[in-house]
Amino acid sequence: MKRIFNGKAVMIDDNPIASWLFSNSASAPIWLIFRMYLGVTWLNAGISKVTNERWVGAEAGTALTGFIRATLEKASTGEVPSWYVLFSEKVVLPNAAFFSFIVAWGEVFVGVGLIIGMLTGIAAFFGAFMNMSFLLAGTVSINPFMFIISILLMLGWKVAGHYGVDQYLLPKLGTPWAPMNPNVDDGRLDSLKYFHYVD
Repeated sequence: MKRIFNGKAVMIDDNPIASWLFSNSASAPIWLIFRMYLGVTWLNAGISKVTNERWVGAEAGTALTGFIRATLEKASTGEVPSWYVLFSEKVVLPNAAFFSFIVAWGEVFVGVGLIIGMLTGIAAFFGAFMNMSFLLAGTVSINPFMFIISILLMLGWKVAGHYGVDQYLLPKLGTPWAPMNPNVDDGRLDSLKYFHYVD
């Protein structure tokens, strides 16, 4: 169905499958499976780092330095983009301890966020960001698979955390494009603006 606004813009509704998958809480069990898999994977990776002296302890940055040096070695074969090599060499290596802390605890927070379904879309975004960083560094492993799941969770952010904290948190936060205004009754069913309950 097309709706014409002011004779200029055309809004085309999503197809029923996409609408159900990304906007209907009935699809939440599917997202729960994806969330749990990704969340547990990130949490396990993060815990192994935050309990390792070479990541966040007395030798913080040692493990990351080794990882970056291996990345720089791959540069000669063209596996790593030149701009990423420059960034790794000039920014990450001199601040390895700081970035080591960020990576280790970032993995933990992303994992926890996905498992409990809190700010699911944001947690998935940072997970995808880390996956992309690892891919750019020439590390494949399961990163492509995790990246794809993260993108799907980002697309389904409205319902992906329905079985989790987001069910209660998102209605209270509202959205930047539809801020809450308790003094205005626009006839919608709740203050979040984009939540619509269906039978």
